[in-house]
Amino acid sequence: MGYLYIFLTVVFTVYGQLILKWRLEIFGDFPEKGVGQIFEYFIKVLIDPYVLSSFLAAFLASLTWIAALTKFEISFAYPFMSLSFIGVLVFSVLFLGETATINKLVGLSLIVAGIIVLYKS
Repeated sequence: MGYLYIFLTVVFTVYGQLILKWRLEIFGDFPEKGVGQIFEYFIKVLIDPYVLSSFLAAFLASLTWIAALTKFEISFAYPFMSLSFIGVLVFSVLFLGETATINKLVGLSLIVAGIIVLYKS
């Protein structure tokens, strides 16, 4: 069950990040000036149901992370959180039209290699 908790933490984290980025692209750039404009921007963002679902996902990720930490030492479990980098890259390319550069792919390969080494230890 411990690995399931880690997996769910990663899934909720990736979902939350992707949804938040998607919705913020719709709302446009963050206002640079004017307290009123900043306040209005935050209100629009914070009442958006999709943004709220990303907050819920963050909360659920916290709960499943608590469960995971009851099963593993944090020094073992925490590096698995880097799997969220992979999920965010893959799904941001597929759904948000972001680019997958060679540097990003090499970096992710190093992360995967590190996770494999950790898992085998």
